[in-house]
This record gives sequence, structure tokens and C-alpha cells, in this order.
Amino acid sequence: MTFDVPEDRRYLESHEWAHETNGVVRVGITEFAQDELGDVVFVELPDEGDSLTREAEFGVIESIKAVSDLYAPVSGEVVSVNEALFDSPELVNDDPFGEGWMLEIDADDTDELEALLSAEEYEEQIA
Repeated sequence: MTFDVPEDRRYLESHEWAHETNGVVRVGITEFAQDELGDVVFVELPDEGDSLTREAEFGVIESIKAVSDLYAPVSGEVVSVNEALFDSPELVNDDPFGEGWMLEIDADDTDELEALLSAEEYEEQIA
């Protein structure tokens, strides 16, 4: 099975994606991750204003199969949380790179993104 791995994002080995626009990094999980999890039933996310540290846990995602921690791709302040996920966590399954995004971080240093996997490197990991 092949999975969508957009070229315009960077990836963590733990299957989160990061997309940067003007210093703000939008974060979610990959199509591969949501497929492995199965039906997502709950997402726990930080509050706006919380500070995150790169590669530290920022939340939890729960599916009918498993509970998994979520990890921050960059350090910075949470400036937005996708509150739609609280009532409709299945958006993560339906559209992991779009409506299923999780949070946005005002990155302390966008150069941290360079340490993450490229789309090609991530595709090799999940192959």
C-alpha cells in the first residue's frame, strides 16, 4: 500500500508532519500513522499559549487499537489548536494533512525543521 507523503512538509520518525508558513509550524500526523492507528476516537492537545520543546511529548491520540504520544517537531509557543478535533477526532483519519491538523506553533527557530526527515526520507522509513 502506498501513502500520501506531501513534499512540502518535514517529518518526525514518530510520524508527525510539520508545515511551516511565515514562522508558524502546523503539525499533524501522517496518513501512514492514522492508517496504523485505525479509527481515532480521542485527541488530547495542549492549550494555546503553552510552550513546547522540540521532540518532547505535546499530547495523546487514542484510537480503537492504541494510545500514542504525540511529539513536537519544533520548540515554540502553541498559537492555535484545532478545536474541531475535540468533537470530531475522525477528521484525523479523513484528512490527516488538511482538516485533521492538530496545532500550530510559533517556532523559536524554524531551522529546527532541517533536522527532520524530508518526504523522501520518510517514505523510505515507512516502505
